[in-house]
Amino acid sequence: MELEFDVKITANILYDYMLRHTYYSAPGLLGTIAGALMLVYFFSQGGVIFLIAGAVILLYLPWTLFIRSRQQMVNTPAFKEPLHYRLTEEGIEVSQGGEVQTQKWEDMFKAVSTQRSLIVYTSKINASIFPKQNLGELTPQVIRMISTHMPPAKVKIRG
Repeated sequence: MELEFDVKITANILYDYMLRHTYYSAPGLLGTIAGALMLVYFFSQGGVIFLIAGAVILLYLPWTLFIRSRQQMVNTPAFKEPLHYRLTEEGIEVSQGGEVQTQKWEDMFKAVSTQRSLIVYTSKINASIFPKQNLGELTPQVIRMISTHMPPAKVKIRG
């Protein structure tokens, strides 16, 4: 089986990826817990400083990720044109402007999903992002292809 599709990364898709990547990491999770605990402390004990600190901690990360996603869109030439993906029995091939890169399924780090995208990590920090709006009716087939070729422990995709 082989699947081919084009993907156009937008600032909103990149923001969605950055949110997922950050909040599922230890620093993102710890920051959220710290901010939430400060708000809980404020509502139970008072102290405006805890309200301010909690709100700043909870709002800082999403805001900076929003700004970074916009900057990255402007500064990354690869996001200006669509990426062409080909999923084969061997792995994922991505091409753009005459350049082709291939990653074998066994080298993939993990696969996850958000409400907007399927994300296949090629390393701890690099990923191929497949926006569901670009996949359209191919989405179930792409999920099946990923799930078939990657170990179940590495696939965390919700339908």
